[in-house]
Amino acid sequence: MAGIAWARSAMASFGLIFRYFVCRRLRSGEGGNVAIIFALTLPIVVGGAGLGVETSYWYYSSLKLQATADASAYAGALEKIAGSDTAAITTAATQSATDNGLGTGTIVVHTPPTSGPNTANKAVEVILNQNLDRVFTSIFSQSKVPEQARAVALITDGAYGCMEALNPSASQAVLFSGSTTVKLSGCVIASNSIADDAIKTQGSASLKADCLVSVGGMVLNNPVTTVCKSPITKSLPVADPFSSLPTPAASSQCSKVNGSKTSQTLQAGTYCNGMDLKGNVALSSGTYVVQGDFKINAGAVVTCATPCTGVTIYMAGSNTVSMNGNATVTLSAPTSGTYSGVLFYGDRTGTTAQSTFNGTADSLLTGAIYFPRQQVNYLGNFSGVNGCTQVVADTIQWSGNSTINQDCTSLGMKNLPAAPSIAIVE
Repeated sequence: MAGIAWARSAMASFGLIFRYFVCRRLRSGEGGNVAIIFALTLPIVVGGAGLGVETSYWYYSSLKLQATADASAYAGALEKIAGSDTAAITTAATQSATDNGLGTGTIVVHTPPTSGPNTANKAVEVILNQNLDRVFTSIFSQSKVPEQARAVALITDGAYGCMEALNPSASQAVLFSGSTTVKLSGCVIASNSIADDAIKTQGSASLKADCLVSVGGMVLNNPVTTVCKSPITKSLPVADPFSSLPTPAASSQCSKVNGSKTSQTLQAGTYCNGMDLKGNVALSSGTYVVQGDFKINAGAVVTCATPCTGVTIYMAGSNTVSMNGNATVTLSAPTSGTYSGVLFYGDRTGTTAQSTFNGTADSLLTGAIYFPRQQVNYLGNFSGVNGCTQVVADTIQWSGNSTINQDCTSLGMKNLPAAPSIAIVE
């Protein structure tokens, strides 16, 4: 707009000058020189008018480039929420910029940003550069006009979860049934499913949580007590919080469970034929790679051997966990190291299966139960030390009575982000 005003001012000034010279020359009988003067000044007038037009064009282009950068950063942030790596985030941001007309311009993507106030935050920075051609103003310069736009999309976790179902479309991805009573303190229940009943309560199930958060809908046949004003639907999906957790390496030596013993202590290692636990069993601290089913039979008492620094049980392939309701199981995850806070870990490459966690009221499972490709059936009337149990699975069915707490960092567990939001902040 400033360019247009300048052009109008230049034209007005030229008109005054032109009329002055015409009148003077006509009075002096020098009308023949007017054409020369006009010819000499015409490029200035045309260039000035053109500059006004092109300034408006450049201003419009800068607004469009900024809008493209905003959309590109938002697309990258959506990909980051989904748990994708930097390469996938960059691809999503680049595709958005291309779709919005970046053309021959260039794009740089950083996550986190390399400058500004959000370098330590969960955010995506996009910088776009574009060179514009000259038209009218090319009489003054042949160089292109550089333009740059920068945008930063900040991801904010609105809450933390104790239970997260990762399946994107399953009906009843999170189901509470029977006479279960579940109390979650300081955390939410989240479902990535787009189904109308992504979270469902039935029977006489009683549920209390900070909030229920779902990408799809909910069917709540019983009143649910929440801290939030009302359950949240149509939310953004949550990323798999353990997506970067490495797969434990299997050893070439196979360990075995002695099925004839009524009392034994097992060492961490690779159990090629699964683990069938009976009687009194103590698990030494460390990582167990189970290439077969993990079964705890009725009446078994399974604990962590003293001194206990925690165990992680990795279920390879599509192998499952089965705990009998009459068993007493007291296990806890490591409080430090690679698998800190992770008690059970299901293979990401496995096919659909179901693992069942049950036990007596004296049982304690402290840590995260992570089965990204399996349904977790949580039937036990128990939870971890201080209520520190987390469940992240493909789908979850809960019919036990438990009190779950979110504040478990002292036990090596990490907070599980939920209810994310995205805002363009720079």
